[in-house]
Amino acid sequence: MTDVLEVYPKNFAEKIGYTELRNQLLQHCASPLGREVMLALEASRDYGDITRALGETHEMLSILSSSEVLPSLALVDCREALQRIRPLGTYVEEEELIELLRMLETLHALHHFFLEEQSEGSRSDESLVYRYPYLSKVIQGSPTFPKIEAHLRSLLTDEGKLRDNASRELLSIRTTLRDTERSLSGMLQRILQGAQREGWVERDVQPALRDGRLVIPMSPMHKRKIRGIVHDESATGKTVYVEPVELVEANNRIRELEGEERREVIRILTEVSNRLRPNIQHLLSSYATLAHLDFTLAKARWAREVDGICPTFSPEAEVEWYGAKHPLLLRSLRAQGRSVVPLDIRLEAPEARLLLISGPNAGGKSVCLKTVGLLQYLIQCGIPVPMQEHSRMGLFDKLYIDIGDEQSIEDDLSTYSSHLRNMKQFVRGCDGRSLLLIDEFGGGTEPTIGGAIAQALLHRFNEQGAFGVITTHYQNLKTYAEEHTGLINGAMLYDRHEMRPLFRLSIGRPGSSFAIEIARKIGLPEEILDEVTEQVGSDYVAMDKYLQDIIRDKRYWEGKRQTIRRDEKLLQEATDRYSEELSALKAQRKKILEDARREAQTLIKEASGRIERTIREIREAEAERDQTRLIRQRLTDFGESLTEEEQEEQLAQAKKTQREVERILARRSRQKERKAQGKPSVSLTPKQIEDTPTPTQHGELQAGSVVRIDGQKALGTILSLTEREAVIALGALKTTIPRSRLHLASEVEARRHERKNQPEVAVRSTQIIDQIHQKRLNFRQEIDVRGFRANEAVDAVAYFVDEALQLGVAQVRVLHGTGTGALRESIRSYLSGVSGVRDFHDEDVRFGGAGITVIEMN
Repeated sequence: MTDVLEVYPKNFAEKIGYTELRNQLLQHCASPLGREVMLALEASRDYGDITRALGETHEMLSILSSSEVLPSLALVDCREALQRIRPLGTYVEEEELIELLRMLETLHALHHFFLEEQSEGSRSDESLVYRYPYLSKVIQGSPTFPKIEAHLRSLLTDEGKLRDNASRELLSIRTTLRDTERSLSGMLQRILQGAQREGWVERDVQPALRDGRLVIPMSPMHKRKIRGIVHDESATGKTVYVEPVELVEANNRIRELEGEERREVIRILTEVSNRLRPNIQHLLSSYATLAHLDFTLAKARWAREVDGICPTFSPEAEVEWYGAKHPLLLRSLRAQGRSVVPLDIRLEAPEARLLLISGPNAGGKSVCLKTVGLLQYLIQCGIPVPMQEHSRMGLFDKLYIDIGDEQSIEDDLSTYSSHLRNMKQFVRGCDGRSLLLIDEFGGGTEPTIGGAIAQALLHRFNEQGAFGVITTHYQNLKTYAEEHTGLINGAMLYDRHEMRPLFRLSIGRPGSSFAIEIARKIGLPEEILDEVTEQVGSDYVAMDKYLQDIIRDKRYWEGKRQTIRRDEKLLQEATDRYSEELSALKAQRKKILEDARREAQTLIKEASGRIERTIREIREAEAERDQTRLIRQRLTDFGESLTEEEQEEQLAQAKKTQREVERILARRSRQKERKAQGKPSVSLTPKQIEDTPTPTQHGELQAGSVVRIDGQKALGTILSLTEREAVIALGALKTTIPRSRLHLASEVEARRHERKNQPEVAVRSTQIIDQIHQKRLNFRQEIDVRGFRANEAVDAVAYFVDEALQLGVAQVRVLHGTGTGALRESIRSYLSGVSGVRDFHDEDVRFGGAGITVIEMN
């Protein structure tokens, strides 16, 4: 942050408790990189910088509150090593190189997390959207180094050492070195075992290493029994370390190979450093990016501890806080199992910019003052603060505080002189974007003069448009605040009956110091208190009492009003919820009835088609026009009278109409035949109609024809036929019959056979509609498969989607959680192959995000 907030005095941060709080923030940093940024943090007065910092921290809080896992930022600072290799010929050590590789891997993982995993859309069509835009912008500013990362990974082991195959020379040297060491170890064991058999060396003695050479520990009295070189002896002189002469050459060879290995390692590290050198500035920038992310993550972790939020932040100077808490006091009391009394405070221009707080000592005035100063400083540092979400915080360019004893022997300043020096700075520098915090205003000198000076200063602060919180005991200042616009009184409440402070701020009326009551509680003699009452006047003491009674009554009725508001809110929420549920039920009922009506209309269309065919046959039979018109009118009336409430009844009427039309058709056919034969027309029963012989079907035998077998009454349907034979279906049986034994059945017999083998459409449709209605009433548009295995979840979702498609449901939800993502991928892989599924996507982040898949049906 470039535009630093102006504060006075220089130790402002220490006075409000920020220095102590910063130590808590430092504990949440994962690396020295973040701690360095945290230590350099200063409050800003640049609205853009503060908004960006709060946005980044808010996004970190969202990540911490979700199931997403951020790559670890616990890194070692290798910036000094990068600075060291700027000159040619210098190199990075192996342990520094492995830490540099871990930094590159972390940077790569963060790029993938913010710019790929947490994004939607495509850059090509400009639809790319990042879920965490502030943090994505931070990570975009730092490039990745995939080639360097891959090269370092190929050179280094997980322990941070160069691999044997880092170069051919290194592989050859290390192979020879291992062979030589094995040979040396074998020779040493043989010599040691021989010395143990001879008794020169104890049985449990093992070879030791001195100056990089393998030696045998033995007693000084036997040191000449083994030819060799004595390299060292113990502090007590009871043990000497002998290198047998047979091992001298092998040890020398090992020393040479180790030197060659070190030179080859340095050569490889120098080559790596030459590769890193052109990118040093970019690598240093990457460390700065990671330091900033670690610093932001530390702020978010601390905010979770104190229930901190990022409230609405305005570029204007304003204070509208609800439920504000001092974070240090909050943490201290929480450790004791106690809770903090929250602070509600509002400073607004022009009526109430300067708040004058009065009340008893130890009543919480100074804590209120420090809470305002600390929280305002924190928010302008871009750090979340503990208060309620509907609070509003504004931007101040200057923060001034006068609290505590600033007397100085060196500067020859008394306590009051130091206060006056601060007041001089306040008057000189304050304006409409300044926040003044003054404790015990006017104290430290003779009350009459001190009160007058304080009133004059208060007048000047008000004229200059400053905001502020000021504590005092002076009555003249309380009176002045009541009479002038821009100032407002406030009181720290005190329970006069139990004689204890309530630590609650009440704005609008001045407070009492309760000097008489506190003195009586402490045990000051009553005669002294009576004398005090006589001196100041009983009216003055009584006025203080009446004032507190008024404040107590106000607090009581304020509590009642809050209770009523809360109850009204709960009632309104319940009313809204019931209204929404009622609307949803009405919409669901309407949809069900609409679906039923569409089903019924479909059935009517089918019945209409059949009736139209019947009417056509009647016309062909030259039936009476009046009868035909009557039938058509009945059909029209049937369609128009169909309503949601009478669907089942109308379906029954449709079936009845169909049967009636069929009877008319049969009767007209018989009348025509009787006229042709000269016989009178008679009415027959439906049973007689079915038994009456009718003309046979015209044409030749073909697949699908209804036929009769010679010598049998049963009818069958031709499935296939050849020149000599035909395969016919007799109910559920199939048989092969010679064509010569088959004769076409009459048209009436054929229709009767079809009706016998195919249930009525209307009856089937009615049953289907009933089933669909029942299923829709019981169908839930969400399924929970959390805890299922992948194959079990896919089976459950398949059955659920099939049922939704059958019922015509437009949208359903599958709750599978986030977890590792395996369950989500399996389900979506299955959905991609279902033809009835039009689209599927994540639920809105407010309602579950990636833990829920929303399925859109065709």
